[in-house]
Amino acid sequence: MNETVRLYAKQLGLPTFARAEEAIRLAQQNAWGYEEFLLYLLRTELAQRKENSRQRQIRLARFPLPKTLDTFDFKRLEHLEEAVVWQLAKGEFVKRHENVIMIGNPGTGKTHLAIGLGRRLCLEGFKVRFFTAAQLVMELVEAEEFRRLSRLEAQLAKVDVLIVDELSYMTFSKPHAELLFHLLSARNERRSVIITTNLEFSRWGELFPDAMLAGALVDRLTHRSHILNMNGESYRLATRLQALEAGGFPPSEEVIPTPPPSC
Repeated sequence: MNETVRLYAKQLGLPTFARAEEAIRLAQQNAWGYEEFLLYLLRTELAQRKENSRQRQIRLARFPLPKTLDTFDFKRLEHLEEAVVWQLAKGEFVKRHENVIMIGNPGTGKTHLAIGLGRRLCLEGFKVRFFTAAQLVMELVEAEEFRRLSRLEAQLAKVDVLIVDELSYMTFSKPHAELLFHLLSARNERRSVIITTNLEFSRWGELFPDAMLAGALVDRLTHRSHILNMNGESYRLATRLQALEAGGFPPSEEVIPTPPPSC
C-alpha cells in the first residue's frame, strides 16, 4: 500500500484504512467499484471501533475474574431460570433503571453470574463498574478522608450499572453504612445496581447498625428490582469433595474466602 495513504490514515485515526490489504484483495477479486471499496472500508472501520469500545468498557469495569454467562451451569440451580438471565443480559432493565439482586447461600455462583451479566452489558454498550461491598466502602471512606468524595460519587453516577458483590460478609459502622446508603439511594430510579448477597432481606439489619436505614435501603433497592433466587448446592463445596475423593486438592480459586474484618 502507498506509504502516503498509511500516513494520512494514521493522522486521521483510521487504522482500518492503514491496514487495507485485505480490502484491496477483495476489491480486485470481486471487481468492486470505488464506491463499494469505500463502503467496505468504512463498514470495517466502524465495526472495529465498536469492538474496541466494548473491550474498553470491559477493562474499565474491573472484573476480578474472566467469567462469562456461557460458562455458567444453570442446571445446578433449580430456582434460577436461565431464560430470565439471558433476557436481563439484553440490557432493557438498565434502560428502565431497574436493579438485579441475587440472593443465595455461599458457593452457588453469584459472583460468576454477576460478572457474566456485567460483561454482557458491556458488550451491549453500557458502562459497568464492579466492586465487592468491602472495596466500595473503603473507596468511599478514603475519598471522604481526602476530600474527594463528591468527585468519586460523580464518577460512579455516570456508570450505568454498579455491581456490588458480597454484601454479606461484613458489618458496617454507622458512618460507613451511611456512605453506602447515600450512594445507593442516589441511584434509585436513575441508574441500575446489581447486588449479590447471602442474606435474605429480613437479615440485612445484621449488616447495618441502624434498622431503619437497613429497611429504607431494602425498600429503595427492591422497588424496581429483579430478584434472583440462587439458593442451591455449593459449587465450591462440591468441587472440594470431588477433589478429596480423587485424592487431590481443589483449584486455589475455589477455596472459600475468609470473611473480611468488620468496617
